[in-house]
Amino acid sequence: MSSINQAIILLTATLIAVPLFARLGLGAVLGSLCAGMVVGPYGLDLVGEVDAVLELGEWGVVFLMFIIGLELQPARLWGMRRQVFGLGGAQVGLTTLALATAGWALGLPPPQALLVGVGLSLSSTAFALQLLGERNELTAPHGRAAFGILLFQDLAVILLLAVLPLLTGDRHLNADKSIVLAALKVVGVLGAAISTKWLLRPLLRVVAAQQPHTLFTAASLLVVIGTAQMVQAVGLSLALGAFLAGMLFADSEYRHALEADIDPFKGLLLALFFMAVGMSVNLQQVVAKPGLTCAIVVGIVAIKGLVLYLVGRVALGERKAALPLALCISQGGEFAFVIFGQAMGQGAMSGPLHELLIAAVTLTMATTPLLFAAYERLVVKNQKAPKSARAFDVSPSEDAPVIIAGFGRMGQIVGRILRGMQIPFTALDNNADRINFITRFGAKVFYGDASRVELLRAARADKAQIFVLTISDVALSLRCAQAVKAHFPHLRIVARARDRKHAYALKELGVERVIRETFFSSLEVTAVVLDGVGLPFTESQAAIARFTDHDEALMTSSQQFSNDEQALISMANAANQELELLFEQDVRKRTDKGRDTIP
Repeated sequence: MSSINQAIILLTATLIAVPLFARLGLGAVLGSLCAGMVVGPYGLDLVGEVDAVLELGEWGVVFLMFIIGLELQPARLWGMRRQVFGLGGAQVGLTTLALATAGWALGLPPPQALLVGVGLSLSSTAFALQLLGERNELTAPHGRAAFGILLFQDLAVILLLAVLPLLTGDRHLNADKSIVLAALKVVGVLGAAISTKWLLRPLLRVVAAQQPHTLFTAASLLVVIGTAQMVQAVGLSLALGAFLAGMLFADSEYRHALEADIDPFKGLLLALFFMAVGMSVNLQQVVAKPGLTCAIVVGIVAIKGLVLYLVGRVALGERKAALPLALCISQGGEFAFVIFGQAMGQGAMSGPLHELLIAAVTLTMATTPLLFAAYERLVVKNQKAPKSARAFDVSPSEDAPVIIAGFGRMGQIVGRILRGMQIPFTALDNNADRINFITRFGAKVFYGDASRVELLRAARADKAQIFVLTISDVALSLRCAQAVKAHFPHLRIVARARDRKHAYALKELGVERVIRETFFSSLEVTAVVLDGVGLPFTESQAAIARFTDHDEALMTSSQQFSNDEQALISMANAANQELELLFEQDVRKRTDKGRDTIP
């Protein structure tokens, strides 16, 4: 079967399974996993190239780690050292000991039992982070703890692969030298990744100033793929390399644009990865030994979950955080495939045991969405909601209540006032030269087209409250307003309009608060002029207030004729005559009042 036909089958299976499982409350991950089992070589055998699909799908994990890195600045990573090394070290050590003891009790030789314990102690970064992301719990206490543990596991794999010769009993390899070499690789790759930042950032600056936007998309892919491949070249994982690349660009003005460009690739390839994992399940092995397979699956999840719960209770101090932590990373991980594969290649593990463990690890991944669904129905729904919750209980560095789209003259003034009042905001602009200039003055602006829904999601528009639309380009302004209204209807839009026609178009899109860019400055100029000709301050202010009310009323009444120029001209002439009469009436009232006060 051709690659195109297999791609059609995979896409069709995804479109059927994912919505179905999401509707059942089981999540997209389990849907993709089951779809892979059905179409794979052990199911209907519609797609047979499992290794090729898995290799391609692994880039979804790479892009996922890059986006997570974008959200985690180096200072914040240092602040997570307790979760990474404390929680992560405790989880891997205790879980390895518990699972190795269980394997030894079941008859495995001690070295092989230790090897199995090490491999099964690792969890699936892709499964756990995708599920936490779907539930918006990555920043929750258990989400941060889970991420720290997973990051430690990714780092620990380097050391585990280095000491694998000791576990497999291969004396031809010098494990001591391997450990030293692994440490040197870590130091070297960190230095190389940091230098890459200074090389690629000028490239992004040049590309951002070019058109079309597809050039920036190509540059974004180059940043991720190039850095990941460079890290893999020294023996580390692609996912770890992508995470480092993302973290190094976390404080860049291109952070949101990079996330918006990478996110569509991440979503599609992650689904492909989960399907490939499902396709690799040897259902014949499961059918041949259902009792043993199920016992191993339950044992892995139960032992890992218990260790995680205990570690979580000690570190997090509360049951409501420890329990979801235990559920979200109680499954086996994709690194187990690597460790067990190398062990079998070195003769330390038999083929049947390898197939049995791989099937069990894959099935543990399927248990995670099911456990989360049960947790939602049995625990979360029975918990009472807090009596009061503040609307601004968000971290300013993560979820700003204000987004400013267009950081030109007007947007900068808004931003300066907000910054002075310590109100966090996210500023977006698609002019690279302007961003470079503004950055010199200490302001933080992110590059990107604010009319792109992906960029708005990356800028956390779903968490914001006010959307300040100050883009001067009329067409881009209208596209942006339309995107916000369609995808983030909760946002209150405060929009700048270049002229009346622009204002009419914004109001037709449902933007209630429209401010014409020269209207109020023109009123200020008028006040100075009236003062110059000798009109008293109170009278000049009354005249300006009269004109403002009259013009706003005219804007409202004439909006329905915004596309009829002749009707607008007629209404404008009539309005001018009406305004003149109103001013005459005001003058007459002031004159009559003056006469009444004459003694």
